[in-house]
Amino acid sequence: MTLAEFNALSTDEAIKDLMRCCGSRRWAMQMAARRPYATLDAVMRTADECWARLDRADYIEAFSHHPKIGDVASLRAKFATTANWASGEQSAVQSASEDVLRRLAEGNDLYERRFGYIFIVCATGKTADEMLALLEARIRNRSDEELRVAAGEQAKITRIRLGKLFQEEAMRAAT
Repeated sequence: MTLAEFNALSTDEAIKDLMRCCGSRRWAMQMAARRPYATLDAVMRTADECWARLDRADYIEAFSHHPKIGDVASLRAKFATTANWASGEQSAVQSASEDVLRRLAEGNDLYERRFGYIFIVCATGKTADEMLALLEARIRNRSDEELRVAAGEQAKITRIRLGKLFQEEAMRAAT
């Protein structure tokens, strides 16, 4: 989609597309309301600004739109609109050993019980072993610190997904 096409969408359509990038409805509404965008850089800056002004409930809502790392069933069922993006982001998990997958599943469950939301990590470019190491390290964080880290990971994911949403525009700007 181009920025011109996005700017021309109805508010509801824009929110729907933005929700594919970040599951916080308040974030998507703020982003849609700040249209039109002149450049992809302006979209990214605004995304960061809007994300920084949200609260814990908004972060938790965004996190709830992600499957657990390595949870293929969730990718297919609950997250059909972002399954292709999420599965690509988590592609390294598909080649992980059974031991690593088991430890990721156990760690995810422990993490969710401890913090009240699933483990959020920008999985792009990370191996399953690296994600497991991050999970095992972050589970020791204090709640407030972990929310800040998870929110930072969500911001990275959002930027990647916005790039995918506007891939055509980004490719045009690069040439």
